[in-house]
Amino acid sequence: MSDIKLFRLVDGKATELQGRASDLEKPLQTLIEANLLPMLGIRFVATEYVTGKTHGGRIDSLGLDENNSPVIIEYKRSIGENVINQGLYYLDWLMDHQAEFKLQVMDALGTAAASQIDWSSPRVVCIAADFTKFDAHAVQQINQSVELIRYRRFGDDLLLFEQVNTATTGRGKARARELVVDVPFTHAPRSSSSTGDRTYSEWMALYGPEMAGLIGSLDDFIGSLGDDVQRKELKLYMAFKRLKNFATVVPQKSRLLLFLHIDPDSIAHLAPNMRDARTFGHWGTGDLEVAISNLDDLERAKPFVIAAYEGRA
Repeated sequence: MSDIKLFRLVDGKATELQGRASDLEKPLQTLIEANLLPMLGIRFVATEYVTGKTHGGRIDSLGLDENNSPVIIEYKRSIGENVINQGLYYLDWLMDHQAEFKLQVMDALGTAAASQIDWSSPRVVCIAADFTKFDAHAVQQINQSVELIRYRRFGDDLLLFEQVNTATTGRGKARARELVVDVPFTHAPRSSSSTGDRTYSEWMALYGPEMAGLIGSLDDFIGSLGDDVQRKELKLYMAFKRLKNFATVVPQKSRLLLFLHIDPDSIAHLAPNMRDARTFGHWGTGDLEVAISNLDDLERAKPFVIAAYEGRA
C-alpha cells in the first residue's frame, strides 16, 4: 500500500484520518458504479455482464467513457485474484462481440450514444486495494490500454482513488515531429473517415515542419505537467487525461483546437482565440476552446492548460 496520508484541519490543528482498504466488497462496487461519471468520466452501461456459456465469464462493470471508448472495469476482491489477466480476457471477448456491446449501450444510454462508439481504443480499468510492482511492470509490457487504480477509504464519507500507472497509447512525442512530408494540402489524400473528417493520424501525416513542431511543443508541454499525464490517441483527436480528460487536441489545416476542462464563466475576458465550447458541438471534450496557430498562442494558452490539469476553474 502506498503511503497516502489525509489530514483534517480544524482551527489550525491537523488530525490524521486512518485509511482502510480491505478486500473490495459488492457494496463498494455498487457505489462506484453509481458514480462512475463524476469519479472516472465513464458512463455506466451494465454490471455483472455475463459473456455467455461458451466464454463462461462475468464482467464486473461495463461502461462508455467520455471519448466514447468501451471500458471494462474489474475489481480485485482478494490477494490471489489476477484482475489484469481477467480484464484482458474480457477485452478479447468484447472486441469479438461488438454488436452485443452496442445493443447494451443502446439499452442503457440510447441510440445516439450507441452510434458514437469508438472501437479504436477500448480499455481495461482495474480497481483494487493494492497492486504490486510486478503488476505495474506487467501492464507496461503489454500492448493494451490497462489502467490500475488503487483505492482507500477514510471513514464512511471519503473515498480516495490513486492512479498507479500511466497507460499511454497512440503516437509517441518524437513521432509527431517525424511526420513531416512535403505534400501540399491541395493534393492531400481523401479522408478515410466515414464522417468525411480526416483522422488524427491523417492530419499528422499531412503536417509540414511548422505544424509538426507546434503540435510537438504542445505535446511536450502537457506531458511535462506530471508523471500521471496519460496520452490517448482517438480517431479524430488526442486526449490528455489523469483519471479523466483535462485537455483534448483537434487538428485542423493551419491550427490546433485545444479544448480544456475549464468553466468559461470563470474567465473574466475570453481572448479573441477563445470560445465557450458549450455553445456548439465539437470533437473532443472540454468547455473552453483555445485556437493555437503559432508558438505565441501556445505560450498564452499554457496557464489555462495548467489550470485544467490541476482541476482548477
